[in-house]
Amino acid sequence: MSANGNQPPSVLLDYLPAVYQEDGFLGQFLLAFEKLLLGLGEEAKVSSEGLEAKIAGIATLFDPFAAPEEFLPWLAGWTAFSLRADLETPQRREFISKIIRLYRRRGTLTNLQDLLEVFVKGKHRITETTSDQLQIGVNSTVGVNTWIGGGPPHFFTVTISLPRADPQTIERQIEIARSLIELEKPAHTHYALNVRHPSLKIGEHSTIGVDTLLGTAGD
Repeated sequence: MSANGNQPPSVLLDYLPAVYQEDGFLGQFLLAFEKLLLGLGEEAKVSSEGLEAKIAGIATLFDPFAAPEEFLPWLAGWTAFSLRADLETPQRREFISKIIRLYRRRGTLTNLQDLLEVFVKGKHRITETTSDQLQIGVNSTVGVNTWIGGGPPHFFTVTISLPRADPQTIERQIEIARSLIELEKPAHTHYALNVRHPSLKIGEHSTIGVDTLLGTAGD
């Protein structure tokens, strides 16, 4: 502090012509701008990131892998997408990095598969059921291009094999999977979701009635 109780003059005086550098009032007046622009507080100690540094690093705000976590919903909002609150941060970053490419294929089997790989752990399989009926000379090879009586029209099955986890995690993964399917499937289609996760593995979870079940949970 100076003898008259004021803080030392602003370092911004060094950027002004010499005639202004002797102005005591101006030296104190610029302290407010010093704190705003350079992030300098009392006694020239760095207290926060200044506006100058923020502007220099603004490109990081547009990078989903470099932006602060609190900016991720803002980035997702550029494509009119709201991130689920229960998604882990790495999942949010990966999804935002792919969102434009995924939107181009929205409503397709491939896009749904990609989304499941981002947000749902484990292995996933999507199968579409043919609706062709037996027609001699058109669809007539049983097991290849037709079903006797035909199959359900516009129907597909999603099978998810989850790794072993606590019941809350399993339920959350199932809920996320259903939300993704509802978001991506064409309006005229319907589906079945089959969820499987390990229930018996010798040496890891094999105590009947304690940490395992006979069979596969979700069957």
